[in-house]
Amino acid sequence: MKLRGWFRSVILTTAFACFSPVQSAWAQQLPNFQYPQMTKSDSGDQQELRLPPPRLGFAQPPLLFRPVQPFGGSGTYGLSPAQTRRAYGFDKLPNQGSGQTVAIVDAYDHPSIESDLAVFSAQYGLAACTTANGCFRKIYASGKQPKTDAGWALEIALDVEWVHAIAPQARIILVEAATNGFGDLFKAVDVAVKNGASVVSMSWGAKEWKGEKGYDSHFSINGVTFTVSSGDRGTGAAYPAASTLVVAVGGTSLSVDGSGNYTSETAWKGSGGGVSAYENAPTFQATYPVPSASAGKRGIPDVSYNGNPSTGFSIYDTVPYSGYKGWFMVGGTSAGAPQWAALFAIANSTRTAARKRLLNATPGILYTLAKSNYAGNYYDVTSGTNGKCGSVCTAAARYDYVTGLGSPRADALISALVNQP
Repeated sequence: MKLRGWFRSVILTTAFACFSPVQSAWAQQLPNFQYPQMTKSDSGDQQELRLPPPRLGFAQPPLLFRPVQPFGGSGTYGLSPAQTRRAYGFDKLPNQGSGQTVAIVDAYDHPSIESDLAVFSAQYGLAACTTANGCFRKIYASGKQPKTDAGWALEIALDVEWVHAIAPQARIILVEAATNGFGDLFKAVDVAVKNGASVVSMSWGAKEWKGEKGYDSHFSINGVTFTVSSGDRGTGAAYPAASTLVVAVGGTSLSVDGSGNYTSETAWKGSGGGVSAYENAPTFQATYPVPSASAGKRGIPDVSYNGNPSTGFSIYDTVPYSGYKGWFMVGGTSAGAPQWAALFAIANSTRTAARKRLLNATPGILYTLAKSNYAGNYYDVTSGTNGKCGSVCTAAARYDYVTGLGSPRADALISALVNQP
C-alpha cells in the first residue's frame, strides 16, 4: 500500500530492555524512566529517531511512529479501521466482541486517553466507548495514579484505540502499571485478570534472561488468553513473548488495494523472532513441527500482523512527544498484540453465545488449526527477513521464526476457534 503526505517522515524505534539476573531491580519499585535525548540518522527521505537502550530491569514498548504534521495536524494518515478490518476479513463477521473484556497492560498514565479515544472513534464512525456507557475503564494497578510518560502514552493510545477498532463492542480495561519495571508490570497483569479480562494484551518486553520461566505462572490462568508483541529489533528472542503460555505476535508489511482488500504480505525486517535460550519447545510446536533449528527450544513468534510503520495504523494522541501530538501513523509489533487480542475477544463472544467455555490454552489451539486447515485459516508469509542468520531470519512456507504461522484470515480463523470444543 502506498501512503502519501507532505510531511517529512519520522520513525521512532523504542528499544527492548536488557536484563541481568544479577540485578535486583526486577522486583523493586523503580523510579520513573525519562526518555534520553534521541539520536538521529537520515535514510533517504526518512529521518529516523532511535532511543538508546533503557536501563536494566525495565521493559519498553516496541513502537514506531510517524507524526502526520509537526506539532499535530488535522488530517489522518495510515490504515483506517475499515481498511484493516477489510484486509484481514473482520468485516465479514457480525460479531464485534460483545460481552467480552479485553485488558490492556501498559506502564505509566495516559491522562487523556478516554477523550483521545472519543476523537478516534468519531473520526472513523465507531461506537462511543466511555466510562459512562460501561465500555471503558482505567485502573491504576498500584492504587495510585502513575506519572505520565509520553512514549508509553503513545503505546496506550495505539492499544486502546485499535482494540476498539477491531472489536468495537468489547469492553476495554486499561491497567496502568506504576512504572515500566517488571515487578510493576506483572502486578498489573494480575490486576487485569482479577478484574475479569478474558484476553490480556501486552505490547512490551525485554531480552531474555536466565530464570524467566519463574514468571510464566502469571499466564497460567484458565479461560484467559494473553497476547504479546515479539519486539521490533529484528531477530532475537524476548520475554514475555518467549513464554509458552502466551500468543507471541510478530510483524509483517501489509499491502492492500484502494478498497482495503488484501493483496500481499511480506516479513517486516523489524519483527522480533527466533529461538528461546531458556524456554523449552511446547508440545504444540514440537508436534507441529516447527523447523529443526529450534533444537528443542521455544520458537518465536506464534503468529504475525502488519507492523511496518510504512504501512502503519492511524492513531490519535494528545500527550506531546518531542513536540508532536494529534494524529500519528504507528507501526511495530505493538500494533499486532492488541488486534490479535480483539480477534480472540470476538471468538470468545461467539463461543459464549453458543454456550461454550472461553478459549483456554489458546497458543496450542492455533497450531491445531494450522494442521487441520492451514491455507484456510492463515495468510502464509513466505518472503522477507529480519536479520542475517540464515533460515532462522528468513520467512518460509507455513511456520518460520520471523512471522510464525502467518497472519489471520480472521473470518475463517475465528469460526474455527468457535468450533473448538
